[in-house]
Amino acid sequence: MADKWKRVEKDGFTLIVNEGGATLGVGKGMEDHILCVDGFAFKDLNRNGTLEPYEDWRLPIEERIADLAERMSVAEIAGLMLYSAHQTICKGNPMAALLYPGREIQDTRENIWDLTEEQRKFLIEDNVRHVLLAMVEDVPTAARWNNQAQALVEAIGWGIPINISSDPRHTPAGTAEFNMGSGGDISMWPDHLGLAATFDPDLTRRFGEIASKEYRAMGIATALSPQIDIASDPRWFRFSGTFGEGVQLSVDMARAYCDGFQTSAGARALETGGAPGWGFDSVNAMVKHWPGGGSGEGGRDAHFGYGKYAVYPGGGFEEALKPFTEGAFHLRGETGTASAVMPYYTVSWGIDKKYGENVGNSYNKYIITDLLREKYGYDGVVCTDWLITADAGPIDTFIGGKCWGVEELSIAERHYKILTAGVDQFGGNNDKGPVLEAYQMWAREHGEQAALARFRESARRLLRNIFRTGLFENPYLDPEESRATAGCPEFVGAGYAAQLRSVVLLKNATVKGGETSAEPVLPLSKKTKVYIPKRRRNESRNWFGVTVPAHEVEPVSAKLVGEYFEVVGAAADADCAFCYIESPKSDGYREGEGYLPISLQYRPYTAERAREKNIAGTDDRSYRGKTNVTTNESDLDLVLDTKKKMGDKPVVVLVHANNPFVAAEFEPVADAVLVEFSVEPQALLDIVSGRAEPSALLPFQMPADMETVEAQAEDVPRDMKPYTDSAGRVWDFAFGLDWSGVIDDERVRRYR
Repeated sequence: MADKWKRVEKDGFTLIVNEGGATLGVGKGMEDHILCVDGFAFKDLNRNGTLEPYEDWRLPIEERIADLAERMSVAEIAGLMLYSAHQTICKGNPMAALLYPGREIQDTRENIWDLTEEQRKFLIEDNVRHVLLAMVEDVPTAARWNNQAQALVEAIGWGIPINISSDPRHTPAGTAEFNMGSGGDISMWPDHLGLAATFDPDLTRRFGEIASKEYRAMGIATALSPQIDIASDPRWFRFSGTFGEGVQLSVDMARAYCDGFQTSAGARALETGGAPGWGFDSVNAMVKHWPGGGSGEGGRDAHFGYGKYAVYPGGGFEEALKPFTEGAFHLRGETGTASAVMPYYTVSWGIDKKYGENVGNSYNKYIITDLLREKYGYDGVVCTDWLITADAGPIDTFIGGKCWGVEELSIAERHYKILTAGVDQFGGNNDKGPVLEAYQMWAREHGEQAALARFRESARRLLRNIFRTGLFENPYLDPEESRATAGCPEFVGAGYAAQLRSVVLLKNATVKGGETSAEPVLPLSKKTKVYIPKRRRNESRNWFGVTVPAHEVEPVSAKLVGEYFEVVGAAADADCAFCYIESPKSDGYREGEGYLPISLQYRPYTAERAREKNIAGTDDRSYRGKTNVTTNESDLDLVLDTKKKMGDKPVVVLVHANNPFVAAEFEPVADAVLVEFSVEPQALLDIVSGRAEPSALLPFQMPADMETVEAQAEDVPRDMKPYTDSAGRVWDFAFGLDWSGVIDDERVRRYR
């Protein structure tokens, strides 16, 4: 029978093109491990000269998955259950040393895209096949690293490809601290909260379609996103990563995001296998954080020991599930449901009435098995958040284990408890040892066959996400093709257009003599003389516990502003001033002072009306009567001082918002207020200059004061008294202005 395939040599790998069948990618050293059956070519992944069912791309994917899961040893499945610590492919990486102290990489690589010894070890010895890629130098570097890593694992064991993942990496510097800067020459989009501000799920789906292509150009096949927690408490420091506090908006955005990321079409869809919608443009969406992480007591966050508890004083637990159960689990596209779920670190206090446990969500059998698996029928991968099996560090550190509620268990016992809860995978763990110990515990308690059946159940789920994205057929990349795809003009233009649509105009009314008129300030004319004061940054501590000294910053490039207006150095010479500020920042705990109120106002705040006793736990975490200060109180001084200098000349305040804030402190003296959620500087300038018209809406309520923040229930969205500005307009959910005034369109009517 004549061959129905041909070879095409690529940069570092070989393509095998089957006529009317799958196109295969073969790594260096594996070119001779090709089987020819019925005239077609197949990869001999286990190198035994026989075509096994899992190697046969003509068979249904479920049949291939079942075959491979039965062949794998317990140790191999244990490795499959691991999700690596953060990996980086770039020169100079202080973040990695901070996240994983004592495990710094000695950079002896000849090329930046070469594998490190640590990476080779966990891929070969621990059988890790899920890798979290944090920082990359550029797209071709990521592609070359992917090719080296995939070639290594193709030549060992069963030839199982690596499923590379990433946290969100498409937003400008506003979220760089959390996504570790990410890197790579890709399109820039507003963050989740900015997408929500467009109130346009179709735009979010388009983002997913573009982002997935750029991810796959870097070898990334799983997105550790979207974050679909309802942002029901305005103080939560993960607020900016959500779609806001609108339940239906979050449902629609979650569905659109997952559909966009997971769906492949046309020639990029899988040719065979019975997995409709999946293919080489598909990226698995790992939705987080089940069952919702936005209700931390006092607004505190469970990355820290002082924020381990989620509470439900308003009975809002069921509402928090809706973005999952009605959105991510009910997609409109053919992929059907989000392929993975990540529970949050929190102890969902008092929710488990069946077993009576108050433990972290990944340890809780009621929350994972009874609720997620059985009640809602979810059979995808469940992966823990990172480092939950490690021992906890100091109560106020971001770095360290987050084993909330099971601190007394050993590391192996924690793995066992997670498996009994119904979880498949351990985030941030490169070591299969504790997983194998957990297997032995299961075998002793339930028998060897039961333990093996449990491991194979997780293996099938994990393999499914590798098969459906086409990695078994071709995990390799042409670096130049990757460069041409990621950050192409079409994608960059779409991202920038989305940025423009995400900026919310909250005020546009001249303030003279302390009185607000109806006369608009924006847009400004080309000849406007603009004064931009420097921004003072007080000493602060970042998420990783590193002290950032006090300093002054130029908030925007004068050269860039000069392309729109005339920049002057003094208020006296200006027609208008721009004040760039951020929403207030404060911690919920400080060594020596204990628990503190998280403040959304700039001036020092004393919690006179806070809850007297905490809801969760047994230790006293009340902060009533305590005072906290923000690290950026100077932002308020900047606005007030600038207004004094400008007199009756207009002051435009541009706020980078990570959270809602108490605007009453500066709004009466501001002539215009714009809020952005991680956009490039020129996007703001395009709007204030009139090159673009604002169209975004608030995806949350802006609180009238801190008293209403204290009075709201952590688990109930949109339960605050909103702020009424000096023009008499209420800054409520779905409020926003365009050049004509208050926006009242179909989006407002649907979601408000």
